[in-house]
Amino acid sequence: MHASLAEKGLRILGFPCNQFGGQEPGTEAEIKEFAKGFNADFDLFSKIDVNGDNAHPLWKWMKAQPKGKGTFGNNIKWNFTKFLINKEGQVVKRYGPTDDPVVSSQYLLS
Repeated sequence: MHASLAEKGLRILGFPCNQFGGQEPGTEAEIKEFAKGFNADFDLFSKIDVNGDNAHPLWKWMKAQPKGKGTFGNNIKWNFTKFLINKEGQVVKRYGPTDDPVVSSQYLLS
């Protein structure tokens, strides 16, 4: 998705988090090396918390926005929860881990 839509302005930002079953126990370098195996050519940031008192401020803000709220509460339920933010910096949609954001992204960038 990043490769096909980057030229239209889409930016994907990845934030590893180890709050979900210990799926990201590695160091920053190990996580980035692992992601290369999946052709992850988007920006990958340092590991953060997305829930609780130590949640990163960006994630607290996204979850607090009207279109960033979760279906069953605001906590992130599992890795790969996604937020679509438009060029004006507004949260447009929150996607669950298995939701495919391609259709909405193409609409916004066309």
